[in-house]
Parts: sequence; structure tokens; C-alpha cells
Amino acid sequence: MTYPAKEMIKKRKSVRTFDGRPLSTEHLQALEQHIRSQVNPFGVPVEFRLLDTGEHGLSSPVILGEEKYLAAKVRRVPRYEIALGYSFEEACLYALSLGIGTVMLAASLNRSAFEQAIAVGADEVMPVASPLGYPAEKRSMREKLMRKGIKADERLPFEKLFFEGDFNRPLSESNTFFEALSMARLAPSAANKQPWRAVVIGNAVHFCEYKTMKDSLLGDIQKVDIGIALAHFDLTEKENGYSGQYTERDPGIALPENTHYIISYERSE
Repeated sequence: MTYPAKEMIKKRKSVRTFDGRPLSTEHLQALEQHIRSQVNPFGVPVEFRLLDTGEHGLSSPVILGEEKYLAAKVRRVPRYEIALGYSFEEACLYALSLGIGTVMLAASLNRSAFEQAIAVGADEVMPVASPLGYPAEKRSMREKLMRKGIKADERLPFEKLFFEGDFNRPLSESNTFFEALSMARLAPSAANKQPWRAVVIGNAVHFCEYKTMKDSLLGDIQKVDIGIALAHFDLTEKENGYSGQYTERDPGIALPENTHYIISYERSE
């Protein structure tokens, strides 16, 4: 990791209004090199492309001043949604370390043009894309209204998201996973639904999805959101000097309504 992850996680804001300046050659080359060498802990390859708006006819009705987009595609294999979310968010955090603004878009873009530009195959999917650019000094009125509408700067209370032993006891601040999960809490999500839930048992964190949105042809977009939160969690663990692995080890605890087990993280001894 070549940037301060926790600092970028705290600083990260979705950007929809750009100042129109082209990205510098230095920044484009650095980002290109980063996404070419990137891997995720789920073993699912994610293919990124940097796309030019004019060359490919790309646009979004909610974005102003963009010149480039970052898009990614992935095969429909087990864990593809969380892998895509993890990888895309990690790329966005790296972009932020260069001073480049991003925002993940799933619905508000001319999808057919993006899918054609990135050559999405029959067994592949492109759940999200992001504009790339230098943030404008002031947000547009449209962006301000959008953020207000989804309460973009608000997050559910920590004690409603993360637990210890089961879903009846909120996680204590003294737990060694507290900071990493606090960073997961800051993750962006579709309509700011914040679908991630987690239960800590010993040296393992069991992540679950609180499902409030229906699946689409792209898959379960809320699993993409969980992948974003997992990126925040995992990068914080690594920056704090911990290591671990992801496994499917359902702890078998009672789950609240509409809540489904996704994956577990086991910290190395």
C-alpha cells in the first residue's frame, strides 16, 4: 500500500462537480499503474479501464465537468460483487491520494455506452463506474440537493451495525477490531442504505448483509456496498499491522430479519 489508507478513508467524499481541468499525465500514469497491479483478498480478478468521455460518448446527468471515467468489469463468479466493491473503492482511495475526486455510479449513467466502451462479455458485468477529475471549489446546487436528499454525510450509529458474540450486544470500544469497523462504517453505499452488519467472535469478524434492495441484472448491488466497507476494514487492519484471511465460516448465530451471512475475516494469531 503506497498511501495513508485511514487518512484517505476519513477524507473521502463523493464528488459530482469537477473543475474541468484535464488530469495530469503524471496522475493518469500513476493511476493506470495502480489499477493494473491491484489485487483483492477474494481471489476474483477485476478488470479496470480508464475511459475518455469524448472518445466513448460517456455521460451522466448528475456529473459536471468530468473528462475521464474509471470503469471496471468482473465475471459472474462466487464473491464477484464484494470483490468488485472492494477493488473499486481501493482504486478510489488511491485516486484521492493523488487529489482526484470520484463517485461510484450505478444507475445514473448511459450504461450501454459504458458497457460497449469496456467490452462487457456475456458472462461479465459492470456494476459501477466513476468520473475522475479535480474537485471544483464549490459543489453545484444539484449536487448539494442530492447529498441532502440521501443524507450523504450521515451514518447509522455504530451500535446498530457492529456487535460482539451475537446481535444483542454492541461491540465495545475496547475491542481491537473497533477502529477497523469504525472505518467500515464510513463507507459510501447506494442510496446511503449502509447494508453492512458484523459480529465479532474472538479473533474473527463475521460480516452480514441487511438486505433492503432487490437484486438487479447486475447482481446484488448491496453486496458491492459491503465490498466497499470491507475495503475500509481490510486496509485499516493492514495499516494497523494486522493480517488475516477471508473465509466462509458461518458462525451459526441467530440473525435478525432480512439479514444474511456473507463472509468472515479471521485475524492471524
